[in-house]
Amino acid sequence: MPAEVVLRRLNAAAAGFDAELGQLLSWDEVSNPQVVASVTQILAAIKDRGDSALLQYSQQFDGLTATSVAELEIPIARCQQALANIDPAQRDALEHAAQRIRQYHEHQQQSSWSFTEPDGTVLGQQITAMDRVGLYVPGGKATYPSSVLMNAIPAKVAGVKELIMVSPTPGGFVNEMVLAAAAIAGVDKVFCVGGAQAIAALAYGTDLVPRVDKIVGPGNIYVATAKRQVFGLVGLDMIAGPSEILVICDGQTDPDWIAMDLFSQAEHDEDAQSILISPDVNFLAAVEASIARLLPEADRVDIIRQSLMGRGAMIEVADMDEAMMLVNRIAPEHLELSVADPESLLPKIRHAGAIFMGRHTPEALGDYCAGPNHVLPTSGTARFSSPLGVYDFQKRSSIIHCSPAGAAVLAKTASVLARGESLTAHALSAEYRLKAGDDE
Repeated sequence: MPAEVVLRRLNAAAAGFDAELGQLLSWDEVSNPQVVASVTQILAAIKDRGDSALLQYSQQFDGLTATSVAELEIPIARCQQALANIDPAQRDALEHAAQRIRQYHEHQQQSSWSFTEPDGTVLGQQITAMDRVGLYVPGGKATYPSSVLMNAIPAKVAGVKELIMVSPTPGGFVNEMVLAAAAIAGVDKVFCVGGAQAIAALAYGTDLVPRVDKIVGPGNIYVATAKRQVFGLVGLDMIAGPSEILVICDGQTDPDWIAMDLFSQAEHDEDAQSILISPDVNFLAAVEASIARLLPEADRVDIIRQSLMGRGAMIEVADMDEAMMLVNRIAPEHLELSVADPESLLPKIRHAGAIFMGRHTPEALGDYCAGPNHVLPTSGTARFSSPLGVYDFQKRSSIIHCSPAGAAVLAKTASVLARGESLTAHALSAEYRLKAGDDE
């Protein structure tokens, strides 16, 4: 009986390839009109009724038995208890990952700066951290203590004063590693709420949940849609789509390794995307055979199969130059360069969220403990977006301190430009300083 084929095969040289690739990459579920309507209603209810609506939706969507809104808060002492009680190997892994994430992000810290011009005018930039940030941690098909570390630690490194975490607990199930990660990362408040109602509570504020300045963290389509609708009232990290991996291989890596790398993204959910590109058609066949053999053994076999069949692909290219062209077109969230000399390809890559170099650097290491952030741009947004980092939790204020002599010089230029725009008050405001400079 022939092996099951779960990944479509494409050839970059075939007629119609561009259209096929475009269809494969398309993702616009955040614009689902039914989801938008539902989210709009939830946001309005939280804005109008606050905690009572928050409790209602938590009971309705998460099956919580809480009878008072106060029960939606998880005390920090409970997080510390979770840290003390989890398996020692789990605690060691969380603490090791946290140490590496913190060390990496400390290199991203920015300092205020200024310079003084010859006439005494001082120009510069002041860097300050945000006061309060909200962190959404998924709690549906999977729970992600790693997301707590990846979102919270850069915020704390940046100097954020208060970090508010929200995470759904369907049926009352609380993931102990998520709470332990919150304790390690220094989260200040934790609430067992999720979905669009959690985003609304963070954006508008309720008596229970403080209003935040920015919301970070991934979620399902309802969370993503809610984030899009409250943008402007609060800042956002990004509107994340399904997880993605693009593997470039020269055909010399163990095909079982590559098959499992593809699985590692496909197991997130049915809409995740796993793509393999290689110039070696025999290698593509070998990976296909590995997939057929390994898939039945996977714990999340049904999710992986649906993901690979729905949005996955193997693409044959003529050479590595053509592979790099496709990389920049796809702009993947995760890019593996499973080749002999990944450094030679690096200068050709313009668009990718994170780049994993060499055969011994699977994307999974970046998800957990390598150090760089795993919150990455998806759905081609790596063309203009970057990984989450310390800079996402800081603001930059321009500093302008004119000396009398400097004001006199700048006033002449400002006056001409302001009058050219018919903004007379602007011009006069500058000219008053010009006169003051002349007087001195």
